[in-house]
Amino acid sequence: MRAIHGLWRWRHNPLCRATDLAEAWVALVTLVLIAVVAPVIGSLVGFTAQDSLQRSVREQQHSRHLVMATVVRSLGGVPPETDPDTSAGHETRSRVLADWPAPDGTRQHGPALADLKSPHPGDRFRLWTDPHGRITTRPLDAPTATTHAVLAGFGAALLTAGLVDSGRRLIVWRMVRRRYALWDQAWDRAGPDWGKAGTGI
Repeated sequence: MRAIHGLWRWRHNPLCRATDLAEAWVALVTLVLIAVVAPVIGSLVGFTAQDSLQRSVREQQHSRHLVMATVVRSLGGVPPETDPDTSAGHETRSRVLADWPAPDGTRQHGPALADLKSPHPGDRFRLWTDPHGRITTRPLDAPTATTHAVLAGFGAALLTAGLVDSGRRLIVWRMVRRRYALWDQAWDRAGPDWGKAGTGI
């Protein structure tokens, strides 16, 4: 609104300088770009991220398998860890030596993170594996993927708006520097006669 008001105010003003009108036009173009281009770019980035992430969700849900593992023994001396993949992010997991079946039926054996506070031999817990039985992280779910896509789109829109506004500030800064340089030149030309009686008469 300030840009539009500035353009209207300078339309027929005899004090209007070319730089004043140029600054108002720069502000108006910046406003249009932020209001139109930034949301469009944010939407495009969000839709692209959504498509890519939902494809990853389908691939991970197809290739990762939830199996039941059995605790062989606790790996003592290793403090429990918190699982960042859980929704709360505070689920305690303990390192154990475990056995679990691979999707192809073979038996696997090795260290794993169990969602047990005090694991004992024979305790059972769930474990995500790949098609070869190797331990992997839980698959990405659709709501989490959508949240990431929305954040990506919002971030892209903010970044675009920031870049546009930074460009405006740079242009205005250069225009102001040029204006001051022209003022200095005008003062230099008027300087030798400044203050003398009869100057300009």
